[in-house]
Amino acid sequence: MPVPNRLSGLFSPRRGRRRAAGARTATALAVLPFLVMFIVTVVDAVTGPEQGFLPLMAVGPAFASLTGGVRRTLIVGLTALVLAIALAVYNDLELTRAYVTCGSIAGVTAASALASVGRRRREKELASMRSVAEVAQRVLLRPVPRRAAHMRMAVSYTSAMAAAHIGGDLYEVVNAPTGVRVIIGDVQGKGLEAVETAALVLGAFREAAHDEKDLQGVSARLEKALNRRLSGEEFVTAVLAEANPDEPTVTLLNYGHPAPLVIRANGEIEFAEPEDHVPPLGLAALGPEGPSPYGVTFQPGDQILLYTDGVVEARDHGGAFYPLADRVSLLKDDDPEAALEALRRDLILHIDGPPKDDAAMLLLRCRDPEPPTDSSSPQAL
Repeated sequence: MPVPNRLSGLFSPRRGRRRAAGARTATALAVLPFLVMFIVTVVDAVTGPEQGFLPLMAVGPAFASLTGGVRRTLIVGLTALVLAIALAVYNDLELTRAYVTCGSIAGVTAASALASVGRRRREKELASMRSVAEVAQRVLLRPVPRRAAHMRMAVSYTSAMAAAHIGGDLYEVVNAPTGVRVIIGDVQGKGLEAVETAALVLGAFREAAHDEKDLQGVSARLEKALNRRLSGEEFVTAVLAEANPDEPTVTLLNYGHPAPLVIRANGEIEFAEPEDHVPPLGLAALGPEGPSPYGVTFQPGDQILLYTDGVVEARDHGGAFYPLADRVSLLKDDDPEAALEALRRDLILHIDGPPKDDAAMLLLRCRDPEPPTDSSSPQAL
């Protein structure tokens, strides 16, 4: 049984680095209140009460609410209050100024404690949202098998919704009786409505891929499912593919989606452009008729990269699009997952910031046929 590969968008070294950077930031913020109070104490003790630095002691409990809870905020506030009283006595500060300073510290501490309560509540809500989103991600976008028939494959998904890790791009691989059937698509729009539409398309595809005899039948089922839900203002660009181990080709149907990138075993590349361009799924009423299937040679050593427009339309700070055709050398690793991860990292480096659109990539590799097993050999017994 094939072992599911990982979703690069969820389990990646980049996410680990973000966690490490977040931990370092949290540590710095935890130390900051005590550092501020120490600096104020030293400066006030050296310069005396004439400079009026003592009220700055309230900055300590103000910073405490950034990372700590109510208890920690109160401890920092109490520490600031004790230091303020000690400095007032040391500098023989007049009572009025001392009372004002202590009142300021007490007020800031109380406000910070209330702020920390609200922050903790929001953090719990965000953690719950992320947990639900990750479960939805695993249900909606299931990991693809490492191997299916004569192919090896890997998938990468990077969502523009950093908090939820889920968006409107979709993909699926189904091992059907007629061969391996694949879909990759992009739902127009974002948010929960896009996720609902993606779930509808994937559910229809998973059923139709097993039942229909050809890709046109599969796409017709998808169109019917979408027409029952969509209002005519929403659509889904998609590429459907079918690969049969007995045939040296891959059959494609393109519904207004970026053309798959074919990388030959000898290093040559080509974009598998359709002969006719038709509207995306969900816009069949606008005409013309659906796309005609077209074949692409797919022999041992060849690769086909299916992707969404979040890849080729990703821009750097200068506005230049991601040069996908110039980056095919990154897919040379023998492990499809490692190769696709290298390409994904390069895409993130090109953007050099949060992605503005979801980016899904599905890499298909045609592997060498396995030699027939001799039933008379000792290994076959």
